[in-house]
Amino acid sequence: MDRRDEWRKVLDAERARWSALSAAQLIEQLREGQAYEAEFESKTFQVEIELLENTDEYVYVSLAVDDGSLPWSISPASTSFICRKTTA
Repeated sequence: MDRRDEWRKVLDAERARWSALSAAQLIEQLREGQAYEAEFESKTFQVEIELLENTDEYVYVSLAVDDGSLPWSISPASTSFICRKTTA
């Protein structure tokens, strides 16, 4: 499996985990963004997640994954998603 394929698998798993949260939970946990390590198939990957936009209707989140190796990590695998806010 090539490096980018591994990154994509980790990215997909992290996206599923974070996109399962509510908008309120995302806002609370991502006030200042997060960078952390995730383990996948006995390898360690760098994950960065950031709240890009917080509107009255939705939050917009960016997520990136790499393995910390240069020069490949200069362009990490990335994705983003929108979480709609529920109206009361």
